[in-house]
Amino acid sequence: MRILKYLLLLILLLFIGLSVFVSTQKANFEITRSKLIKTPKATIFNYVNDYRNWETFGSWIIEDNNIQFIYPGLTSGKGAYCSWKGNDSDGNLKTLFVKENDSISQKMFINGEDSEISWKFKDSIGGTKVTIRSKGKLDFKSKILAIFNGGINNTVSDTYEKSLEYLNKTLDYEINTHSIKVNGVVNRLGGFYLKQSVVCREKSVSKNLKIMIPKLKKFFEKNNIVMNGKPFIIYDKYDKTNDLIALSVCIPVKDSLHFTSGSDIEWVNMKPYTAVKTTLTGDYLHTQKAWVLSNTYIEKNNLVKNNSQQIIEVYIKGIEEIKQPSKWITEIYVPVFPKIVPKKPVYKTTSDSTNVASPSIP
Repeated sequence: MRILKYLLLLILLLFIGLSVFVSTQKANFEITRSKLIKTPKATIFNYVNDYRNWETFGSWIIEDNNIQFIYPGLTSGKGAYCSWKGNDSDGNLKTLFVKENDSISQKMFINGEDSEISWKFKDSIGGTKVTIRSKGKLDFKSKILAIFNGGINNTVSDTYEKSLEYLNKTLDYEINTHSIKVNGVVNRLGGFYLKQSVVCREKSVSKNLKIMIPKLKKFFEKNNIVMNGKPFIIYDKYDKTNDLIALSVCIPVKDSLHFTSGSDIEWVNMKPYTAVKTTLTGDYLHTQKAWVLSNTYIEKNNLVKNNSQQIIEVYIKGIEEIKQPSKWITEIYVPVFPKIVPKKPVYKTTSDSTNVASPSIP
C-alpha cells in the first residue's frame, strides 16, 4: 500500500514538474516552408484561395476524421471566412489580403491562439514555387506535444510540410484527372429559372461563379423558393478578342415569379431546343477542352449552330456535393438546328396497263 502511495506521489510530482517545464517554454514560433508544385500558378492560387478546398490538403484537417467545417458565406478572396470543430482542434480562418495569382494573407485562430499565415506563389522552372510563412504561438496542449516531437518549430514545420505535400498530390491527381464524352444530339427541355448576370474578363469567371452561385442559393433559402434542378451558367456573350464575357448564373424553378423593378435577379422562361450534349467529369478547368470537342463533333456531323440560343453549363455535381475535383460532373449544351432528314420518295401505282410506278413529289 505504501509503495502505491509513493508511486502516485511520484507521478504527481512528475506531472507538476512537466507542467512547470512546459509553462516555462516559449510558445512562439515562426516558420517558412516552400515546395515546387508542377501546376500552373493561377491554378494553385485559385485552389488555395477557396477555403472549401482546404479539406483536401490541410494536414491537421485530414488527420482528424471527425472534423466538421462550417462555411457561413464568402469562401474565397478578401474577407473569406470558415470555421471548424474537431477532436483535436477548433478554430477559424479569415482572409485579410489577396493579390491575384501572387499572394494571400490570412489570420488563423486555433485552440484559443492566434497565428498569421501568408502564401506566396512564384513561377519557377518546372512549375510553381509555393511558400508558406506562419507566425504565432501554441496552446498548452500543443506545447506538450511539441516537446515530445523535437520542439515547437519542428512540430509546426511538420504540419505545413505535410500540407504542402497534400496540396501537391491533390493538384497533381485531382486537378488533372478528367474525362470528356460527347453524348451527341439531344432535345433539351425548357422551363422556368431565376438568373443573375455579370460582365467580366475571362480570368475572373471562376471567381465570380464561386461568389454568385452560393449567393443565389442563399436568395432561394431566404425567400423559401424551391430549386427545381441543378444550377447552370448561360454564356450570353463570349468575346475573346476584347476579353469580355457576359454570363448569367441560373437556378431552375417550378413556377413563374415576379420581382420588383430594379432587382438584379430575373425570372426567365426557357424554350425547349436541340443541342449537342457533352459531359465533363473533372475540374472546371477542362471546360474549354469540352467546348472544343463539342465544336469538332458539330463540324464532323455537318450540324449548324443555333445562335438564337446560348451555350449552357449545368453543374450536376460540384464542390458542395464532393470535395474531389476529379469527380465533379458538368454537362455542356451547345445549341444546334435539328438535322433535316430527307424524305423518301413515295411511290403509287398507276392505273394504266403497264402498271409502272411513278414517283410523286413529296
